[in-house]
Amino acid sequence: MRTYDFSPLYRSAVGFDRLARQLESAARSSQDNGWPPYNIETTGENAYRIEIAVAGFSPDELNIEAKENSLTVTGKKAANDDASVQKTYLHRGLAERDFERRFQLADYVVVKGADLSNGLLTIDLQRELPEALKPRRIEIATGKMIEDKSGKADKAA
Repeated sequence: MRTYDFSPLYRSAVGFDRLARQLESAARSSQDNGWPPYNIETTGENAYRIEIAVAGFSPDELNIEAKENSLTVTGKKAANDDASVQKTYLHRGLAERDFERRFQLADYVVVKGADLSNGLLTIDLQRELPEALKPRRIEIATGKMIEDKSGKADKAA
């Protein structure tokens, strides 16, 4: 297992501490057990989709929480305490264990919706830039007369 030291980044870069924390978080999360499996895809210029395989989980056993730039998906399997139905497994390959999966979201990425179908939890995301950050066209004025404080009209150069 390889570990990375990001302390030089903290010493020499001002204002990039959030980026360094994200790199550390990514390094840690890449060492998890990989369960449940998931896909991340782009569905448009500013649209994304996360699909997580959650076979055997019902909607009330799943929780999706978006907080700041983090998306957390948790699954808590309800205890099967029905003593009247006792199962004897010859092979048990379906995992029925709790999980927590975290995703770091870029600035202005918001969750638009979630759907559970055929054992896949689908979470749709959209990047929504505020109007102040969107590119805008600036009109260029030409040949306007500008009046200075003395009351004289000057032609703008």
